[in-house]
Amino acid sequence: MKAIASLVVGMSVLAASCDRSAVTTVAKDAERTADAPAAVAKDAPDKSVGRVEKTDAQWKKILTPEQYYVLREKGTERAGSGKDLNNHEKGTFTCAACGLDLFSSDTKFESGTGWPSFWQPIAGHVREIADKSLGMTRSEVVCARCDGHLGHVFDDGPKPTGLRYCMNNVSLKFVPAAKADEKK
Repeated sequence: MKAIASLVVGMSVLAASCDRSAVTTVAKDAERTADAPAAVAKDAPDKSVGRVEKTDAQWKKILTPEQYYVLREKGTERAGSGKDLNNHEKGTFTCAACGLDLFSSDTKFESGTGWPSFWQPIAGHVREIADKSLGMTRSEVVCARCDGHLGHVFDDGPKPTGLRYCMNNVSLKFVPAAKADEKK
């Protein structure tokens, strides 16, 4: 029986592709979301961000196949494949589906996971949803405006939050600070 339990734990560790410390993080995330309702958020979604709702056909017209797979079907891109993984410019990371500002570059850090990681989103611009797939409980992160799948949040990040928002690069679009200022 212990061998089977060890095998299940080992498979869970491998399945947690974005997580570099899966056993510890899965346990912490399970505590964070075990008693949580289907949609939990540290910061309630900001109602001023509005809603974007489209049919699958409409999403397929505006997203690349990879973006559709990740954002609408909750997929995961290959680690290390994102163009902004090593981006250290000042700016804002927005939702690739609806354009909502999600993360400031000031909160981006090097996690060593192969995906862009942030220690804090823009307040009210993301939601956390209990994800019980892969035989474990994790906190899925979605865009508060369009519900696009962005990635997962883990409790092994740096100070001041101790959180690591591990995001799929294909779910994000980087807007350099100079261009963001032009939009205003």
